[in-house]
Amino acid sequence: MRYASMDYLKIGKATDLTGKNRKLYRLLEILVGFLSWSTLIGLLILSYLNPIWASYFIIAFDIYWLLLITYLTLHLLSCYKKLQKNLKIDWMEKCKNLKQGNVDAKKCLLKYDIKWNNIIHLVIFPTYNESLEIIQSSFNALVNSNWPAEKMIVVLAIEERAGEEAKIKSEIIKKKFAHRFKNFLITIHPANIDGELQGKGANQAWAGRAVKEKIIDQQNLDYNKILVSIFDIDTIIYKDYFFCLTYKFLTVNNPYQASYQPIPVYHNNIWQAPFFARVAAYSNTFWQMMMQIRQEKLVTYSSHSMTFRALVDVDFWSVNMVSEDSRIFWHCFCYYNGEYRVEPLHFPVSMDATMDKNFWKTIKSLYKQQRRWGWGVENVPYLMFNVIKKWKKIPKSKSISRIFVQVHGFHSWATNALIVGVIGWMPILLGGNHFNSTVLSGNLPVLTRILMTLAMVGLIVSAIISTLLIPKHPTNWRPINSIVIILQWLVLPISIIIFGAFPALEAQTRLMFGKYMDFWVTSKHRV
Repeated sequence: MRYASMDYLKIGKATDLTGKNRKLYRLLEILVGFLSWSTLIGLLILSYLNPIWASYFIIAFDIYWLLLITYLTLHLLSCYKKLQKNLKIDWMEKCKNLKQGNVDAKKCLLKYDIKWNNIIHLVIFPTYNESLEIIQSSFNALVNSNWPAEKMIVVLAIEERAGEEAKIKSEIIKKKFAHRFKNFLITIHPANIDGELQGKGANQAWAGRAVKEKIIDQQNLDYNKILVSIFDIDTIIYKDYFFCLTYKFLTVNNPYQASYQPIPVYHNNIWQAPFFARVAAYSNTFWQMMMQIRQEKLVTYSSHSMTFRALVDVDFWSVNMVSEDSRIFWHCFCYYNGEYRVEPLHFPVSMDATMDKNFWKTIKSLYKQQRRWGWGVENVPYLMFNVIKKWKKIPKSKSISRIFVQVHGFHSWATNALIVGVIGWMPILLGGNHFNSTVLSGNLPVLTRILMTLAMVGLIVSAIISTLLIPKHPTNWRPINSIVIILQWLVLPISIIIFGAFPALEAQTRLMFGKYMDFWVTSKHRV
């Protein structure tokens, strides 16, 4: 697949381009991995050649780590407070009694005659090989929500490569649920379409175009009155989700150039998942909560919502890359010349923690899931390349800020835990007898231990919040299990290396050498 200059926003990787553009894109693909490896290798070399300088750097980094943990913990507490507040609000009542929102939003919505009761929610569920139980639970949540089901269009997007079993499951869902919604559509994404990467992005793009053609355009529905939610198939919404989303849409500035992000909590199978999978799941929830407070750094993730108008403007999702959930945001950001953002909902949706058929398969699946998330680094060259191509159109402050945040974020993901947990000991191991006889050598582990002990406050807060968020335990719950729920957080320092730094570094290394990843479907298993 090759792209003309007008189609740069559909680029998946460097091989989609030719000539100088291809060379430039490859250099940008190398950047983050090169920075991460340079940092790690450079610190190892410095620990051998000049362990004193390396020690001072490590102490300074540990202080930075402590301040960062403190800063993020405050954000986590702030978001938790907002989350709890929003769960208590009657969003249906707020929508019905809405008299005015943001002045700019009100002007925009008046222009299109938008009110809460003339909004249609389009929900797209892409699925591959998930069980009927998982699919049904997500549909049950839709029909049991407070939003009128007759104001929903629902698409179950299956894959041809999933075989007859997927078609059988989709027909069962159709028979049980189709009559409850305004419209219901099953789409079958063909296998092996030239130029497509087989994965969620291509499937939901096929579904989006199909529902536009077969339902929205045929019924002459107004694009401006449709909000689309693209949900992972295990997504179980809370009863007020669509009312909360609708209220946000009706009250924010410039609502059509925004995506809307809920907080993923992994409660569907949280009591069944192994302890390390629970820790990884909650770590991800906490990170998303922190990002909800830092809106300037927020990017769409997993299940989220946006306007159908924006989706049509950018011609749906890209079909040739892995990280479709974040790519749609960067696509819109570049398409609208920087005038696009993510609005935090401070409201949860429930999903499945990674869980396979046994302990060791779950470890493997969790690592692959984290590596796929780490492959979101593919959006860094995409963003930088398109900013270069639209240098005069996107405000410099927005583009440079966004690029810095992304590069810093992925670099930190791959290196920070390794610097704190591994590199920090290298001056002592590699510095030789001369360094090990110094006062600094004796004080380095003491200072590190003190700083890391102070940073444990963030760990304690995380454990407390996870306990407050966790749903009611099952009837066969034993007291010993409650102790495990608390003690499981002790594995976090190891978890963020094994299921954080390592898969992120592998993803960056693959991109650096042009070993592009395929889409891997996370195992979703319940017992």
